[in-house]
Amino acid sequence: MDSPTILVVDDTPTNLDLLQGVLEAEGFRTLTAADGPTARALSRAQQPDLILLDVMMPGETGFGTCSLLKSDPVTADIPVIFLSALDDVTTKVTGLKLGGVDYIAKPVDGEEVLARVRVHLRIRETNRALVGQHRARLEQLRDAQQAILMRPGDCPEARFAVYYEPLEEAGGDFYDVVELGAGIFGYFVADISGHGISAAFLTSAVKALLRQYAGPVFSPEDTMRGVDSVMRQLLDEERYLTACYARLNRQTHRLTVTGAGHPPLILVGADGVPQTVELASDPLGVFGAAILRRQDLRVSNGDRFFLYTDGLIESSPGASRRKGVDRLVDACVRHRAAPLGEAVDRIVRELRPQTQAAEDDLLLLAAEVGQ
Repeated sequence: MDSPTILVVDDTPTNLDLLQGVLEAEGFRTLTAADGPTARALSRAQQPDLILLDVMMPGETGFGTCSLLKSDPVTADIPVIFLSALDDVTTKVTGLKLGGVDYIAKPVDGEEVLARVRVHLRIRETNRALVGQHRARLEQLRDAQQAILMRPGDCPEARFAVYYEPLEEAGGDFYDVVELGAGIFGYFVADISGHGISAAFLTSAVKALLRQYAGPVFSPEDTMRGVDSVMRQLLDEERYLTACYARLNRQTHRLTVTGAGHPPLILVGADGVPQTVELASDPLGVFGAAILRRQDLRVSNGDRFFLYTDGLIESSPGASRRKGVDRLVDACVRHRAAPLGEAVDRIVRELRPQTQAAEDDLLLLAAEVGQ
């Protein structure tokens, strides 16, 4: 195991030598700095495990140095112990409020310094272990969520492509594609309110419900009502689920769209003419019986339709939801000639440039009508 590295910051050479000697005698590695700017540069470059920081220094004080360290994501997590001859409560509280973890009064005692350094290094190691455990759990959840998502290669007959990027390790947006019979496919996109683990856990329940209530025995409205009936029992009063379910029958060339408080489906004909299917309906999991709307459309070979969640249309700062839908329609038409998978990627990147910080999950599912 590598020895922890301690950065000692003090403008008095005697104090630096004293602390360096005490620490190195116990096996610690040390770095030294005589002023705040040097300490901050060393912290960024060397990433010490802990900083002993003098408060009273000319120019940039220890409080100023600590504030700048905590505002820098690269150094924000490094624990800082203040050293000062000022031993009053106000000074101590000021240091703790700025992000310091402890305060040692000067003149320092070597045994006290070692005891406090060891305590805070153990605390940091414990915190790192906890963060690692949480990260591992989130990665397992992410992998589990990804495993239940249908991939285009899993059902090539459905002729679909998808772009899915959760905001966090696991997202609340969900999609599924179900083969319902010969030439009949269901395409489902949903957005569970909220983010993170609680929303992600519900996606597996939605998939199970969709599979249970999809099929020739159930109409599209029946499928949505089946999901709604169970989600009302799972969601609390402040949570809900919006969804769009499109059932394509290639034999009859009919596309049946059922919405539940979701953004409109976009249909782009083989001739490039777009149409939005907006259905005034209730979200799922909220009311005693959701009011659902349905629309039947006649489609032809080569037509494409797009289902998505609101993170895509609300991604432009200051843009209205309606304007976001219009921009998405334009992009769907503009990339009409590209292969389906390539078109999906182009559309998302046009509406959500990589330089723009994500604020929500991103989901776009496209399907093409064919024989």
